[in-house]
Amino acid sequence: MDNPSGLFDLTGRVACVTGASSGLGRRAASVLAAAGAQVVGVARRAEALADWQAETGERAAVVACDLADRAAREGLADRLSAPFGAPDILVTAAGINTRQSADEVTEEGWDVTLELNLSVPFFLAQMLAPGMKEKGWGRIVNFASLQSTRAFPGGIAYGASKGGIAQLTRAMAEAWSPYGITANAIGPGFFPTELTGAVFSDPDRAARNAAQTCIGRNGDLSDIDGPLLFLASNASSYVTGQILMVDGGFTAK
Repeated sequence: MDNPSGLFDLTGRVACVTGASSGLGRRAASVLAAAGAQVVGVARRAEALADWQAETGERAAVVACDLADRAAREGLADRLSAPFGAPDILVTAAGINTRQSADEVTEEGWDVTLELNLSVPFFLAQMLAPGMKEKGWGRIVNFASLQSTRAFPGGIAYGASKGGIAQLTRAMAEAWSPYGITANAIGPGFFPTELTGAVFSDPDRAARNAAQTCIGRNGDLSDIDGPLLFLASNASSYVTGQILMVDGGFTAK
């Protein structure tokens, strides 16, 4: 048997990571680059992207784009392919959580949440799927959530989008896995990111969340590394249509 660590080697692969300017998206982009991939980071904030690119080095390229703006996505496939060639790994980590109660949700807030969290992962994957089909190899890793299966206060729009991600991931697998493209999702628990700033700024609330896990702590950004590499590499070649909860056992209790 060859060295099994080679299953996780991404040398020669090209990855596109949305939300690469901060949080789990930035961590994902850095991990894929460290594993050998050439990575195109995508986000709205050009300055934060430039910081990530400078930190990562020659394996990194950036595309500043407001993905929730449909007009801004025109020609995006060419922009993503320009630095290193057509991406064969797509990680959709960009997201928004307006944290509005059911009585407070506006049509505008609903639309932007569903557009960025659910529509963008699909249409970006649809955009890149032809290149993956041509190679006969592709990896799509969506970001689901605890709210893919749980209802949280103030999370009706976000929860609807993340429940949709779970089914979208299964549907992507059905559509594209015959061509060598796997589609899976990571469901993070509570990690310290911009989206969860309100949670971690309240020590009592953060402690209550940690106590609800089987492990007894909230997530560290490094906890995403192994699951992501597994789903983005040859190590998961017979795994598709699955949602891997990386939540310390929160959803197991």
